Amino acid sequence: MSIVEDDAPARQILAGWIRRAEGFRCGSEHGTAESALAHLLPERPDVVLVDINLPGLSGIELVRRLKPLLPQTQFVMLTVYEDADHIFNALAGGATGYLLKQTPRAELLAALRDVQAGGSPMTSNIARKVVQSLQQPPRPETAALSPREQEVLDLLARGYLYKEIAESLSISGPTVNTYIRRIYEKLHVRSRSQAVAALAHFPPAEAPRRSPRG
Repeated sequence: MSIVEDDAPARQILAGWIRRAEGFRCGSEHGTAESALAHLLPERPDVVLVDINLPGLSGIELVRRLKPLLPQTQFVMLTVYEDADHIFNALAGGATGYLLKQTPRAELLAALRDVQAGGSPMTSNIARKVVQSLQQPPRPETAALSPREQEVLDLLARGYLYKEIAESLSISGPTVNTYIRRIYEKLHVRSRSQAVAALAHFPPAEAPRRSPRG
């Protein structure tokens, strides 16, 4: 397990919790996303706790970059942010769980065991916000998406980068940008997270499989 947290005292507390818990091992600690990018690939931890508000690259961008390279690693956000945009951007970027920093030690360790067992732990009020977002009444404009636009939106929801969407659909980067602009206009949204939330209102298109990575 690894921790990515720029606040040194908080990082030390988390590492201590994990090291004293039965069945856990904290293999590394990083104060920046750049440090994590440089070291986590060879380490290949099973779980990484990630703060969002890091100096330089954000924790969300870190997860977005590492998840395709470490598909077996589970990334759990541990943050103070409770707004929908941060939540959905993190989940769309590849995070498996989303916990708040005020989570007590026992609940945090239970959540880490949950993610190791295949779960997607979330602080209760975060899970409620996700459910509420998905329960918003559907907009009639969703039906206006073309099959290709639905494919692009589905890949966005899976956390694909724009370059990966282009590769998966065999289209150019500018074409991907055009599709995404049209999707945002038709759904009346301004961000990936809002578009992903809208996806719950209609069946997603079957996305092409990613090609194996060497």
